[in-house]
Amino acid sequence: MKKAFFTLYFLQFVIVSVFAQISVSTLLTNNLINPIGIDKIPPRFSWQLKSEKRNILQSAYEIKVTAGRKSVWNSGKINSESSVFIPYAGKVLKSGTQYCWQVRVWDNQGAQSAWSEEACFQTAFLNNENWKAKWIEANFQEDTILRPAVYFRKTFTISKKIASATAYITAHGMYEGEINGQRIGDAYLTPGWTSYNNRLQYQVFDITKYIGLGKNAIGSIVGNGWYRGSLAWENNRNIYGKKLGFLCQIEIHYKDGSKETIITDESWKSSTGSIQFAEVYHGETIDARAEKMGWCTNGYDDTDWNGVSVVSEKMDNLIATENELVKKHEIFKPIKLITTPKGEKVIDFGQNLVGWVLVKAKGERGKSIIVKHAEVLDKDGNFYTENLRAAKATA
Repeated sequence: MKKAFFTLYFLQFVIVSVFAQISVSTLLTNNLINPIGIDKIPPRFSWQLKSEKRNILQSAYEIKVTAGRKSVWNSGKINSESSVFIPYAGKVLKSGTQYCWQVRVWDNQGAQSAWSEEACFQTAFLNNENWKAKWIEANFQEDTILRPAVYFRKTFTISKKIASATAYITAHGMYEGEINGQRIGDAYLTPGWTSYNNRLQYQVFDITKYIGLGKNAIGSIVGNGWYRGSLAWENNRNIYGKKLGFLCQIEIHYKDGSKETIITDESWKSSTGSIQFAEVYHGETIDARAEKMGWCTNGYDDTDWNGVSVVSEKMDNLIATENELVKKHEIFKPIKLITTPKGEKVIDFGQNLVGWVLVKAKGERGKSIIVKHAEVLDKDGNFYTENLRAAKATA
């Protein structure tokens, strides 16, 4: 009995040792880690080989892809050294669906790896017919001089337990979305700058954690951005359009297997708030007295808000996000306070950077705080903005 026991133990040890010689890591789909919202089909898979030995090369691989518990593709063993951009070749992929995949490999010494950990990706809308949402615009007389940001909001009720909820969002302008007072995602300057008439990106967000049973509120603030804001150094406005617009579709999957879709339509409301002026080059003007506190919470009273206008806009230019989104990476603290020869107070952050300034201040109601931005001082050490040309860069 002891001999049989030690023989079995020895075989297990050998198998583990063989697997330990080679492993797979850094699984990427379309060169991204677990992306949500891809519409470039077929997706392409990449991975990295790991081994403590030298001169180890991949000789073969096998990929398996599942949706839920169902297999949608198994490549079988493919004799190949390739491990970059291997195209999916299984069943037809569905819109708005999460898929997970694993890979195992063989090396040039005959060792086989264990299956890798799972990597996942979620498809976006794979055809225009998936869009049920309608483009909406503010339904009030706009200040055509300052052109303040537009606030959109809607409430909806959830009566069943949610398995997952996904939001598909874009805008004519630059937007930030909220649900129940919480910011949606961590991206900024969305939907990004493209040639909007040809390609308008939308973003896909997992919003499951933001939604609860009962009444919920969703909304967005939309500013001029590149869509209708000033571009370059001349008075180039309204390059792509004159009216700010918003498009949002939420797909909810309930735990009982049923589904629900919430869209931008006639039921939304619109208004303005504290953001009185916002331009990419010129900066932003905020009137804190006009802030609509709690404007995107379920208990907010929006009876004095306006309705919205549903407009007919083309949908065939909509694509899922391809670029890396703009996100906050680090915080810089001022390194010194400079008093210029002219007596100006200049806060020096120590380097030229792209970002925004956080200011805490107290003052009397109606008083203004003006923050101007510059890249350099002039030869005399004074605040210098002539290199910014027409850009006001003021908040």
